Amino acid sequence: MKKLLATVCALALTSLAAIAGEYPDISIAELKKAIADKKVTVIDVNGADSYKKGHVPTAVDYTAVKGDLAAALPKDKDALIVAYCGSPSCSAYTSAANAAKKLGYTNVKHLSAGISGWKDAKEDLAK
Repeated sequence: MKKLLATVCALALTSLAAIAGEYPDISIAELKKAIADKKVTVIDVNGADSYKKGHVPTAVDYTAVKGDLAAALPKDKDALIVAYCGSPSCSAYTSAANAAKKLGYTNVKHLSAGISGWKDAKEDLAK
């Protein structure tokens, strides 16, 4: 019975991790500091039209670089990479996050607030 309970608990935790997302979240405040310190590469996956209307400062447009993402990322595989999409309910960011991970980056995070949260926090947009 104990083994069964342990197995059920392990499966539940695995399922929760999958639901929560594979990538750790970064707060708006943490991202702003990393941008100010020039210690992050930010990837916007909202598409070219959305990117042109406004994006997180320093962010690269994933649709423009996904053909050669490696060229847009730093050489240091431990560098902070942050991907975001539209809102907390959006999972499109995983495309860029998975691509960075596949290239060997080990410090990939998710701005779960997305561009909607960035705007709601009245943060500056780059255009």
